[in-house]
Amino acid sequence: MDHFFDTKRLPSFLVPFVTLSYPVNPPLKPDSFPDSAYYEIGYRDVCVIVTLIAIMAILRDAARVLVLEPFAIWKLTRDWRRRQASKASVNDPLNVNASGKVNGPVTTIGSAEKLVADRPPDKSRDAHRIRHAVLRFAEQGWQALYYLIQWSLGIYIHFHLPSNLWAGYPHVPLAGIVKLYYLMQISVYVHAVLLLNAEARRKDHWQMMAHHVVTITLIVTSYAYNFTRVGCRIMVLMDWCDLFFPIAKMLRYLSYQTACDVVFVWWMVSWFITRHVLFCQVIASAYWDSPQQLEFGWWPERGYWFTKEVHKIFVSLLVILEIIQSVWSYLIFGVAYRVLKGEGADDTRSDDEG
Repeated sequence: MDHFFDTKRLPSFLVPFVTLSYPVNPPLKPDSFPDSAYYEIGYRDVCVIVTLIAIMAILRDAARVLVLEPFAIWKLTRDWRRRQASKASVNDPLNVNASGKVNGPVTTIGSAEKLVADRPPDKSRDAHRIRHAVLRFAEQGWQALYYLIQWSLGIYIHFHLPSNLWAGYPHVPLAGIVKLYYLMQISVYVHAVLLLNAEARRKDHWQMMAHHVVTITLIVTSYAYNFTRVGCRIMVLMDWCDLFFPIAKMLRYLSYQTACDVVFVWWMVSWFITRHVLFCQVIASAYWDSPQQLEFGWWPERGYWFTKEVHKIFVSLLVILEIIQSVWSYLIFGVAYRVLKGEGADDTRSDDEG
């Protein structure tokens, strides 16, 4: 976990890109991960972030091109053929004679399916709809895969860290798995910002940009100022919802509307609990508990950066993030209202380009 591979044969300038930097001796009595290697933090950590962004870009394209898009094309094209065959079967009138018997073979959906084209014409509306669904399915599939891995790692770390978010501050040095987890989180949001500006803009472009910028600022700030324990708690809360939302959208693109609605309702409940109950508890703890348990001070030699100004900035960023999530919640409740009316779940935030 602490190294990607053996670096002995690499030039020295490449080593920071493929291994965690600043190794140190482990604490005498670590409160978590006693068998892990431990690391300080520093500017060379940016090198690993660059590597992780490149790896994510490669894995994203590989997953889309080799697995997700071929599956979606097969599924949606097969469904189109079956719909066309059904129409052909319905539109083929039965030639019934005077005795009530059918003259000639009956056209079934299975036999009619053999008579339709393999796929819709390239410039047809159906072809455009399939291409759109394939691309969106692949995008959401990658997100679901990533957040499954990231949340699994995060929840593992969460259960191995002390429950008190502030005791033992500053939380340095870091166990290798915690440091890698943090750098992965920074990488994915930087990668998301790059994609957001490289691809066609959608209706919520600026909301997503604001969310990503605030999130990156929070992660980097908590990393640099050694508030990694509360940072891990926040990230695992965020990733839980981010796992189920793309799954719901994948089901919708495959036309499994009922399953989509079920997953969407589950995601909506999870969203409320994690983003507006548990996350607000973290904000309250940051506002009230941290000054009660920690002394305000600025001692760089200890990695102790907890001043009144740092406290205000950190809490303010958390509140800004909660405001953005509250705006999204307003849109989510609108979708939930349509589900209750029987109109089906549909994401109003970012599906359409504009």
